[in-house]
Amino acid sequence: MSADIVKETLALPTVFEDEVPLSLEYIPGKLPHREVQMRFLTQLFRFTLENPFSVSQRVLITGDVGTGKTVLSQRFGTDLVKAAKSRRINLQYIHVNCRESKGSLFMIIKRVLTHFEPEFPKRGFAPEELLHTLMDMLDDKNIHLILALDELEHLIRMEGATPIYNLTRIQEERAGKPIRLSLICILREIEYLQQLDKSTIDTLQRNIVKLDKYSSRELIDILRDRVGLAFKDNAVTDETLQLVADIGGQSGDARYSIELLWRAGKYADSESSKRVSTEHVRKAAGSVYPMLRGEYIAALSSHEKYMLLALARVLEESQEPYATIGEVEREYKVVCEEFNDQPRKHTQIWKYARGLGAIGVIAASKSGEGVRGKTTLLGLQNIPASTMREQLETVFASARKKRR
Repeated sequence: MSADIVKETLALPTVFEDEVPLSLEYIPGKLPHREVQMRFLTQLFRFTLENPFSVSQRVLITGDVGTGKTVLSQRFGTDLVKAAKSRRINLQYIHVNCRESKGSLFMIIKRVLTHFEPEFPKRGFAPEELLHTLMDMLDDKNIHLILALDELEHLIRMEGATPIYNLTRIQEERAGKPIRLSLICILREIEYLQQLDKSTIDTLQRNIVKLDKYSSRELIDILRDRVGLAFKDNAVTDETLQLVADIGGQSGDARYSIELLWRAGKYADSESSKRVSTEHVRKAAGSVYPMLRGEYIAALSSHEKYMLLALARVLEESQEPYATIGEVEREYKVVCEEFNDQPRKHTQIWKYARGLGAIGVIAASKSGEGVRGKTTLLGLQNIPASTMREQLETVFASARKKRR
């Protein structure tokens, strides 16, 4: 029976021409509304092409989820390598996600080394030894490496300032030798750098590329490019595109908007429709919440997740749109005890609330009439409390299994 369903489904018409341009891994040939940042990056690395192996660059790309940090770095890296090749310069770009590398400098450098030497031994080295081994390898192969460290906050959380210090200072130990390493550091909020020493902060903050959230109008331009590549002619109307951009514009998240468009196309296919309608977009928006996508949750600290779980539980129990910060803090302590973790103090809870509010996850406001005294009220933005609770409990359960 299941084989027949698959066969029948594959025989049905589809609104898609090619789904790849709607995938998270896709790197478009051009980046609408990021041309200024591309030019700035090119100017920063211009000297690397004009005078190879003579200077090291350190660049910081920062912005909210979905503002194009990763794809900007990858598009730039690809283009710069191509330009270097035309000048017969051996320049390489390697992109490593610090979260996928478990916030470990050892894992990060090992990935880079195995890129050049797939049979490189997996054990027997300290992180500092691996870093020096990498520099020796770059010398032997006459390579200038641009290493992009995505989601840098995970490396800082796990190992503090030491890895970043070592990466930014490695060239100072090689006086007289060619410059082999440049860094592109990608992170959500620049505040994470406050955990580093002042000299390292000054080094990284010298060249900052700040990406703002996309507006609805800007999202339309991005989506229109993807529609031309991914969908059949006339499958997506202007009205449909506008609705996707309007919904996505609430968070300014291009990734969410592209995923919403793809999912709407899937709803159209499920109904054998030749066009993606606004109703398909509404169905898609009701089935996926931007906050619940993996990269949003993974970017949060454990205690931010504890607080969100506490808020979701309080709201689900009360069936009210808001909870007081005192109610949430009491439940937060229960959650911390549940996970054998030490709760943070009230001032830190307030900072979590402010941070989660800044990225559009929760709504925070001051109490009005009917509440004795002034207090902060917290609610969830466009996400059912039960859905948030279920998702976070699933994340915590999965993490527990991995630790066993």
